[in-house]
Amino acid sequence: MASTHVASQHARVLVASNRGPVSYALDETGTLTARRGGGGLVSGLSAIGPEADAVWVCAALGDGDREAVRRTGGALDPSDTGGQRVRMLDIAPQVHADAYNGVANSVLWFVHHMLYQTPLEPVFDAGFRRQWASYEAYNRAFAEALAQEAAPRAAVLIQDYHLSLAPRMLRELRPDLRIGHFSHTPWAPPDYFRLLPDDIAAQVLGGILGADRAAFLTRRWADAFTDCCHAVLGPAIPSGTRIGVHGLGADGDFLRRRAHEPDVDERMRTLREQIGTAPDGTARKAIVRVDRTELSKNIVRGLLAYEELLDSRPEWRERVVHVAFAYPSRQDLAVYREYTTEVQRVAQEINSRHGTPGWTPVELHVKDDFARSLAAYRLADVALVNPIRDGMNLVAKEIPVVSDEGCALVLSREAGAYEELSEDAVTVNPYDIGGTAAALHEALSMPADERAERTKRLAAQATALPPARWFLDQLSALDG
Repeated sequence: MASTHVASQHARVLVASNRGPVSYALDETGTLTARRGGGGLVSGLSAIGPEADAVWVCAALGDGDREAVRRTGGALDPSDTGGQRVRMLDIAPQVHADAYNGVANSVLWFVHHMLYQTPLEPVFDAGFRRQWASYEAYNRAFAEALAQEAAPRAAVLIQDYHLSLAPRMLRELRPDLRIGHFSHTPWAPPDYFRLLPDDIAAQVLGGILGADRAAFLTRRWADAFTDCCHAVLGPAIPSGTRIGVHGLGADGDFLRRRAHEPDVDERMRTLREQIGTAPDGTARKAIVRVDRTELSKNIVRGLLAYEELLDSRPEWRERVVHVAFAYPSRQDLAVYREYTTEVQRVAQEINSRHGTPGWTPVELHVKDDFARSLAAYRLADVALVNPIRDGMNLVAKEIPVVSDEGCALVLSREAGAYEELSEDAVTVNPYDIGGTAAALHEALSMPADERAERTKRLAAQATALPPARWFLDQLSALDG
């Protein structure tokens, strides 16, 4: 067995994820600037308090991060991290690139979101095997760091598809630890999961089964994982791993407070001007979407459905604007750059076909701006959330929480959020352009009082498991 060295700091709660709670920028003078992140894990760790002696293990993602590791030895300055203990790993850049872009984002993400054009891809050749060796090395680096940092019987929460091998590796190094793994993505059904080479499929499943508990965002994804285990490893796998479901919710208190700050009010005024008024003097309605230009988000089909709405329901022309925020994602991968370009092309085509001197049918924004997103949330009459496949989709939960007047939610049945929100949403098959156009018409036509009542129920459901509670529930489940 490998070394079971325990570091003197003895963390009792550990979180591991590719991206940490802080990132660094390095300027030409050699000055490092720290920027803190947000999200469920940050909220969760802050909820357990300093007496828990927690540590977050993450990877250095850029030159600034690597310089911070070089200067600190990887134990980051708590003044940069809001007092949180963080150990950042400087994994060799090529190993990280192969593991992160080559395997995690170009293979595992594509499998779980069922994104491959199978006549041409995937191709699991010698180049893939080289990248897989990097993925193994990346996971091993995390397992070794966690083994060093953890106190006896510590609780370790390992996050997501980037680190599917780490639970088994850590178990071999430190059999005393209580290990959880959480998947933030969907899980592919067995027939699709088995696109992976048989040995790789078994390694991914066996890696997660190294945890005491494997948890997912919905029952559907948890059941798919179990089905894959039976299909790939056999029906009588001697695992002992418990399966859990924790449907991450929106942080309602934070969102409501942040959505009423002056910068959001200012952006609302600008958006209202851009949306404008209909020829009869009434305010135009707004169909809002806020997404990264991630292939699974289905932005292009959403635009095509809006175009079909304008073609099939001419009464909406000049009376509605599609406010589409499509923030570029993973632009270091060619397929994502091409997708972002296609989103812009389709939006421009709709505007040139249907636009008039006083009406721009699609207001497309590609520069990330959180305050502007919140402003759009507040004024949306309809929210369009139509992913091909999504682990949860927090936008579907956030918009009802901050909506000023009530918002009709058009929701894909392939979003994890469908499990909780479908009763009060207008649901769609994300591939059906005509069906989505009809759903947009239904949502736009919904009476104001019904819309407000549905929004209230959606907001209550959306905030049922806020990030801090979501995190603490997983910790207590490990104790169980």
